[in-house]
Amino acid sequence: MNIEQIDVLKQRVLTGGGITPEEALALSQTEEKEALYAAADAIRAHFMGPVVDMCSIMNAQSGRCSEDCKWCSQSRHFKTGVPEYPLVSVDEGVKQALDSARHGVGHFSLVTSGRALKPKQVSLACAIYEAIGRESPIRLCASMGLLRTPELKKLKDAGVVRYHCNIETAPSHFPSLCTTHTFEDKRRTIREAMAVGMQVCSGGIFGLGETLAQRIEMAFALREIGVDSIPINILNPIEGTPLHGSQRLPDDEILVSIALFRFINPTAHLRFAGGRNLIAGIQEKALAAGISAALVGDLLTTLGAGIEQDKAMFRRLGRASVAD
Repeated sequence: MNIEQIDVLKQRVLTGGGITPEEALALSQTEEKEALYAAADAIRAHFMGPVVDMCSIMNAQSGRCSEDCKWCSQSRHFKTGVPEYPLVSVDEGVKQALDSARHGVGHFSLVTSGRALKPKQVSLACAIYEAIGRESPIRLCASMGLLRTPELKKLKDAGVVRYHCNIETAPSHFPSLCTTHTFEDKRRTIREAMAVGMQVCSGGIFGLGETLAQRIEMAFALREIGVDSIPINILNPIEGTPLHGSQRLPDDEILVSIALFRFINPTAHLRFAGGRNLIAGIQEKALAAGISAALVGDLLTTLGAGIEQDKAMFRRLGRASVAD
């Protein structure tokens, strides 16, 4: 696909249209990569503006997960040495949320290991959210597994505005990575979260052995679901997991994939998430290829990026955080 054809697709997206899977695959094969990145950045600027949306997370319950997701260090099926602890206290949750708020972070999420929190645990989590809400206007998110409507409604009533449930990869690739739940289980939780009035954050991981065509399939699945925030993780192969030893994707493939996600999901935040330490050398290029949001601070089981360091990078590139 040449520069003129890229521009035609860009203009279609800018005027409210969409591209097809076949066109996305053709874009992925272009030799005009810089033109592709620039077009994706123009789409980002048009729909998302210059502000980089920042969120932070807390590993609020760690390890001992019953699920066998091949990438995950928290699964009890694999020996990874990950810390194991139950749901954190109200004081711990409030402390971390307030620290994020002081740095100008717009969203804060409790993230818990396991297939799904039990109803009693959801009630404890709601107590944390209610306490945070009394202390700060920071917007509250939750990532608590494959919850169903009654528990999702409790979280919504406690002040949670966005639920996170990654689809992880393409529907066609998911069964090769997890056998203890299905892609449809995830889609059901997402739909039920939307039905109770929550926004949804859902994305996946690049580098799980999927093809580029399957990455495009994932992007279209997210478009069909209608999520408004898409975390883009880069696989960090943890020792002890079945995917340890996987090779990281080439920089150009990561950037092309981000640009394609922007063409396919023009009005959703594309969010830096896990594995940022693996793409430190291309973060600025990614911000100019479609990225509009970032998960800042430490992550679940790995170190993330410094919040003030991130804000300085955003300013240097002519972008701003909410705090600015």
